[in-house]
Amino acid sequence: MVEIDIESRVMRIESLEQIRSLKAHYCDLCDEGYDADALTALFTADALWDGGDLGQFQGHERIHRFFSNMPKVMSFAVHHITNSAIQLSEDGLRADARWYLLQTATVRVSERAVWLAGRYDDVLVREADTWKFQSVKIQTRFFTPHDEGWATTPLLEL
Repeated sequence: MVEIDIESRVMRIESLEQIRSLKAHYCDLCDEGYDADALTALFTADALWDGGDLGQFQGHERIHRFFSNMPKVMSFAVHHITNSAIQLSEDGLRADARWYLLQTATVRVSERAVWLAGRYDDVLVREADTWKFQSVKIQTRFFTPHDEGWATTPLLEL
């Protein structure tokens, strides 16, 4: 086992907390109306946002367009993120992170309350002294009307 000095250990712990804070900030921005400028700034220039059925968007321009459109799709959203697992690279410049999502939301077109559950798999990189998303991928487990539940309607279509 390689011995790691205390300064390196503290830097790794700080990185883990910065990554957790970045994900929390991402969720806050989504839940507060999808500020496309602020959300796009959390991503690297060539980043990929992959929402499965919601689409794939690569690069700042496309990611910005996606988040600019989200208020037309969801009139309300609260992201509940749990079970974080973050693996830092040996050099501390890259991380793979996993989070579970349970989201309450309202679909704007129908004003229907929905549940969304899934898993985020993120890749993050350190640029200068800032962590950014290189990719965000959501694997949806269910997206269902609140009144019907996931056993009756596991995947609602928008």
